[in-house]
Amino acid sequence: MDASSAPFPVPHKKLSLDIQGNKTDIVICSYDDHFLVIATQIGSMGTTLHARKEEGVSIHPTFSVSVIFGKRDEPVLVACARQLIEHISNCGSSRPLVLSLGLKDHSVGTLKGVVTAVIANRLW
Repeated sequence: MDASSAPFPVPHKKLSLDIQGNKTDIVICSYDDHFLVIATQIGSMGTTLHARKEEGVSIHPTFSVSVIFGKRDEPVLVACARQLIEHISNCGSSRPLVLSLGLKDHSVGTLKGVVTAVIANRLW
C-alpha cells in the first residue's frame, strides 16, 4: 500500500482561518494519552507547552502548565494553555495537552482567537 494514500491513523482536525489579520493554521490531534494542538502563523512550530490537571484530594482542580521549549517569558502563552486544559478537564477528559504556538502576534486578541477556534473544533 502506498504510504501517501493511507489515512493519518490519529483522529485529527485541520483548519485555516484569519485571526487578527494573520493566516492561522491549526491542527488538533487526539492521541490515546494526550491531545496535541499546533497553531501557527509562521509555518512552523513555535513555543511548546505541556498542560495537565493535577490529580489530588482537593475538590478544586489544580492545573500545571510548563514550557517545554521556546519563549519562557510570555505569560499569555501559558494563559492560553491553561484555558485549554481547563476546558478539556471541564469536558470530562483527564488527558494532558501539548500545545505549540508559532504566532506572529502574541496579543490577547490573537490568543483568544486561537482558544475559540480550538474549542469550536475540539476532539475531546
